[in-house]
Amino acid sequence: MGHPNWGSPHVYLMSDLYPLLMTPLFDPRPWGTYDLAPIYSKKFDEKIGESWLTGDNCKVQNGALAGKSLSGLAIQYKRELVGDAPVDEGRFPLLAKFLFPHEKLSVQVHPDDADARAIGQPWGKTECWYVVHAQPGAEIGLGLKAGVTREQFERSIQENRAEELLNWIKLKVGDMIYVAGGTVHTLGPGSIIVETQQQSDTTFRLYDYGRPRELHLKDGLRVIKEKVGSGKVKPRPFAGLDRNGNHPHPLVASTYFVVQRFDLEKEGAAEFSARDHSSVQVVVAIEGAGVLQAPDCDPVRFAKGDAVVVPAAVPQFRIQPQPRMHFLKSFVPGVPVPEPEIVL
Repeated sequence: MGHPNWGSPHVYLMSDLYPLLMTPLFDPRPWGTYDLAPIYSKKFDEKIGESWLTGDNCKVQNGALAGKSLSGLAIQYKRELVGDAPVDEGRFPLLAKFLFPHEKLSVQVHPDDADARAIGQPWGKTECWYVVHAQPGAEIGLGLKAGVTREQFERSIQENRAEELLNWIKLKVGDMIYVAGGTVHTLGPGSIIVETQQQSDTTFRLYDYGRPRELHLKDGLRVIKEKVGSGKVKPRPFAGLDRNGNHPHPLVASTYFVVQRFDLEKEGAAEFSARDHSSVQVVVAIEGAGVLQAPDCDPVRFAKGDAVVVPAAVPQFRIQPQPRMHFLKSFVPGVPVPEPEIVL
């Protein structure tokens, strides 16, 4: 994809950045679980709802920058880390994480960019969910049913029946769900999700099944959109090899992120060029293990549940499975992209 400033893209030949293996940050949530199998083998003594992989406070675990946070590195390295595509040069643009819902999440909404700026936030929170595991009956509530108004929904909250006014969608492994800012949503139990989103945690809780947590009705009701472009992304046909000879499975493309899946088997490998996108790239392992190699950098071994951040200054890299590996790769396109085609 092109970019208005790509006529002479930055080339960071002297950068001391390298592929960054991130340390997962496990976040307790009342709807979470003690056992995060099959993604992680570690057991917990409190309910974990999310494993943050590229949050502002997530830290590097390999090489000279070990212990440094992503937010600090973005401020320090700017375009060398994030690339030319993201709008903000000093902020890491993408938050990737695993979600482990064991009970229903609260019914909530995130603002879009315009509504976020109106309350002093730098940007909103559009996100997508890739379904890694799903038990029979797993589902999400996504958007208001056709014809439901903001006023009707507010009344349903007061009457403790907000769930009744949501669209409920059955989940299966491989589904990609697009959640535009302004969409009322909740996630039911029985699935494991990889979420890719704008780097924001602005969440307005609208309804929480009686749990003793604060609600944010004033702000939340203000940013709700009655009609949104959210839903299950319509699968796109396999487009053949990319320019590097890989077999990407396109999952979702929007102005905020592009997410692809790669399935590598024994003897296979994937080759990538950072110059294809002029964006930092985030690789999340969802099955198996592998090694990421880049010129003049130490190899990075990573496995299911891990993420590797490949800075824009790293000109090229390859991933070799050991012996097989499935991973998601995301980046910022750097140009306006129409919202994805969806089905409800």
